[in-house]
Amino acid sequence: MLSTRQLRYFVEIADCGSFSAAAERLFIAQSALSRQIKDMEQRLHTPLFERTARQPRLTAAGEAFLPRARNLLAELDKASALATEVGTGRRGTVRLSHSSTVALSGRLLDDIGVFLERLPGVSLDIGKLSSEAQLEELAEGRLDVGLLRLPVLRQREGVQVLPLFTERLLLAVPDTHRLVKNDAAIDLAHLKDEPFISIPHPQRGGLSYLCAELCMRHGFFPKAARVMSRKTTQLQLIQGGFGIALLPESMQAIAPPGVRFLPLADPGCRSTVALACRQDPQPLIRRFIETFTARPAGDDVIEGSA
Repeated sequence: MLSTRQLRYFVEIADCGSFSAAAERLFIAQSALSRQIKDMEQRLHTPLFERTARQPRLTAAGEAFLPRARNLLAELDKASALATEVGTGRRGTVRLSHSSTVALSGRLLDDIGVFLERLPGVSLDIGKLSSEAQLEELAEGRLDVGLLRLPVLRQREGVQVLPLFTERLLLAVPDTHRLVKNDAAIDLAHLKDEPFISIPHPQRGGLSYLCAELCMRHGFFPKAARVMSRKTTQLQLIQGGFGIALLPESMQAIAPPGVRFLPLADPGCRSTVALACRQDPQPLIRRFIETFTARPAGDDVIEGSA
């Protein structure tokens, strides 16, 4: 089989028009170059050059072989460049998932924009999964990065969870709710008889688990509404008057008309957004993580918040 070195030697001789000039440009001895071409011709069972007194001339076989040799070398260069870009994290696809209560808005959307602007050869494939499902997908290698809400109840081997920021929880109600007329911040204890459209799953953490913990600190477990959801459809359920929920401040950006967000009296009503990834991320994923963790973990600043 011909080597890529031999292909390059052959093309260089054709371009230079002589063995001596090609040897000079390739920084090898002319005798070594001649041996490589002779070996090529033996492998191909046909001469590629006519050796004349003045300069070598391509044979018909050489003329036919030259453009294909150029194409092979060009494709090899492209493949090498692609492998280098992928291997160094400058090209590829990031498989990202977020939980339904982690809205891709504000800070998160800004960070995605910064990442893509820095790396024009990279794309994102975005899906939506629960916090616990994200950890499982990461552990199995089917996901690269997850954006979730703490707490998570089960850690997965080989997966790390990095807190990004915290934000206020607000009480989301339909705009016809009696509490809309209340000027004061809402005391959680006053919600014990209200129907909550989201209660915790026994095997999942995340926002619903946190909200139940907060309610229990105020003396009650949230009463389940007749219609419930742990997805962003809960905003539509609130709009329809089926119940209330404690939701992150950032979800105001995606709330439909008819949903009002009211402040809570307890300053401890806060939720943490975290980034989950494998402990040994590939270079591209490491670049993505670095973009999101460049700011110190702390409170998120929601535009227009009090």
